[in-house]
Amino acid sequence: MKRRRFLQAAAGVFPLMVLGAEAPALNALAGAPDTGVVKAGEGVGGHSLQRPISTLSFKVTTAQTDGRLFVCEHTHLMKGGPPLHVHHEQEEWFRVEDGEVVIQVRDQRVVLKPGDSLLGPRGVPHTFSATGDAPAKLLIAFTPAGKMEQFFLDAQQVPFDKQDNDFYRKYGVEIVGPPIKV
Repeated sequence: MKRRRFLQAAAGVFPLMVLGAEAPALNALAGAPDTGVVKAGEGVGGHSLQRPISTLSFKVTTAQTDGRLFVCEHTHLMKGGPPLHVHHEQEEWFRVEDGEVVIQVRDQRVVLKPGDSLLGPRGVPHTFSATGDAPAKLLIAFTPAGKMEQFFLDAQQVPFDKQDNDFYRKYGVEIVGPPIKV
């Protein structure tokens, strides 16, 4: 049932991403800002965030979906990643665009290659990391969006190694273990 809610939310938003400028009437009907094309390597509004392990671009913002969906893209993703963590209020969907990414869900690890995807259900511990020396590209969607967009914005102000459980909890996320080692 949770997977169905995620897919319904995504199905309602992904056509807007794909059609973008090709469907101005659809954009007007959406009633949300920035529903047009988002260029490769950029985020909504042309912005990207530099993270210690990647460049992060917001592809669909919470404002565009009234909080139902948030989509971001990690480019230049290198080894390293978040600690093992749990989202208490949202599913998290991963799709590898380039390279290879290992994703741990509970105690199971799966290596995803370009085109592969995986759903991390809410309430289930997970983490990820690029593998090898070549950078990867990873698309991530959260539904509902929760506070994840704000998490990434605020994380710019807090050093990566200082983002502890107190920091994560402000955004509805709980650290339950160390980052994955590859």
